[in-house]
Amino acid sequence: MNPSSDRTRLALLELLATHAFERRKVILSSGRESSFYCDCRKVTLHPKGLRLCAELMFELYRSNFPRVSAIGGPTLGADPLVAALILRALEEGEVLEGFIVRKEAKSHGTGRLIEGLTSVGKGAGVLIVEDVLTTGASVLHAVRAAQNEGLEVRGAIVLVDRLEGGSEALEKARIPLRSVFTISEIAETHDRLMPPHLS
Repeated sequence: MNPSSDRTRLALLELLATHAFERRKVILSSGRESSFYCDCRKVTLHPKGLRLCAELMFELYRSNFPRVSAIGGPTLGADPLVAALILRALEEGEVLEGFIVRKEAKSHGTGRLIEGLTSVGKGAGVLIVEDVLTTGASVLHAVRAAQNEGLEVRGAIVLVDRLEGGSEALEKARIPLRSVFTISEIAETHDRLMPPHLS
């Protein structure tokens, strides 16, 4: 990485560590209990945080997954990331379509599982993005939805890998993965910047 990328990475790491990471017991969407939580939406729904996410994830996209026609992911965590990445690509003269994968198909209207992809044909390459990777279930749900539309999933980029089996699940599914951060980096930075208060 160049010095500018290093500064961007450090700035985003510190934002996630101080605004998204909490040490408390919580039940994750996977059903597992955890002693900490990383709510990336506190950063991805803030303009400065989202800009940093877009810069770093776009860099990973450009260096690892060229030649895709669309970027999408599972709602809700991926929604701001998808929008930011297709705008970032446009700034570089690259037109990518965005798409969002619902948890389940709508029971009314079009009944679609995927929103978007209006101008992307079958066989096109797509990239899946997500804010947090735990077991990999939500990313794999988006992968299967895209594949069922006849698209070729080139890989996935996540903002934070919780290191709880998600990367192995994607590897088993033969989906290349890149992550911006691991939860270990964020936890260590959180503990350094926000030491516990003495009672």
